[in-house]
Amino acid sequence: MRTPDMYLSGIGSVIPPVFPVDRAVAEGLYPALEAEVHEFLGVALAGERPAPDMALEAARTALERADTGPDSFSLLLYTGTWHQGPDGWPPQAYLQRHLLGGRVPAMSVRQGCNGLFDALELAACYLRAEPARESALLVAADNYGTPMIDRWRIAPGVIAGDAAVALTITKNTGFARLLSVTSTAAPAAEELHRSGEPMFPPTITDGRPQDFTARLDHYRANPPAEADVLARIPGLLLELVETAVAEAGITIADLAKVAFETRSREIIEQRVMVPLGLDVSKSTWEFGRRIGHCGAADQFLALEHLLVSGELVSGDHVLLLGQAPGVVLSAGVVQVLEIPEWTV
Repeated sequence: MRTPDMYLSGIGSVIPPVFPVDRAVAEGLYPALEAEVHEFLGVALAGERPAPDMALEAARTALERADTGPDSFSLLLYTGTWHQGPDGWPPQAYLQRHLLGGRVPAMSVRQGCNGLFDALELAACYLRAEPARESALLVAADNYGTPMIDRWRIAPGVIAGDAAVALTITKNTGFARLLSVTSTAAPAAEELHRSGEPMFPPTITDGRPQDFTARLDHYRANPPAEADVLARIPGLLLELVETAVAEAGITIADLAKVAFETRSREIIEQRVMVPLGLDVSKSTWEFGRRIGHCGAADQFLALEHLLVSGELVSGDHVLLLGQAPGVVLSAGVVQVLEIPEWTV
């Protein structure tokens, strides 16, 4: 989807202190062989800090950097991949209470690690539908330091970090232009992330942990009739990227950086960068390997890092790319218009 006259005006994050992988291996939390193969250096740990509290801090930073107040917002979209607080409680209401107030519609977006991509699509459409609507606040946050999940074994080639990120998108000007955002899906692969588990009662209500590794192993040992869909996903990913860059009016060769969700080096290199014909140095792996896979926040944490670290200049194009259970693939292209003063 082309997104004319849609801009990023602010971005903020919370990245907690990092727990070194070497220490995790020494304490028996993370297998030494996996540490050697996957090459992560650390993972961000929030301790007992609630995800919505991190989200609120990130959102306040984003608004400050956008130099705008709560009254200019017409929508709040909140996404996360893990439990946010008491069951049945909407975390977006916490941000309404402490930041935007009740006149702004606030909703939760559930699309796994691609939640912010869907939020971008929805927000862009919502803002364009009514001339008076100016801006939207999008937030993602997670804390995996709970029972029922093991951040060190969450999925093959993945360790889970805690973090929050918030971004403000607007029809007014900003430091970057959102040129396109698009998604596709391979629903025949939805069983991949539930294989071997009953659909009822839901896992968390029955005292069973979330274990994607076990489910993937079960899927491979008991492949369904449509298991060949997995072989088609790399092609779908390439088609998606080609669509996203074409809608942005550029080519893959024009990309300055690619921000994929934080997985192991070999996954990012072999499944993403090599098919795109790009060197892994154009990815954000070196940043991500230091904090882990932070749910739906990865690509946007990386974008903020690229700006602050001086790795981008005006005119650069960045591809944001993700994959989530479903299987859902999402992509967006951002063009940097100026390096914000807050990066200094």
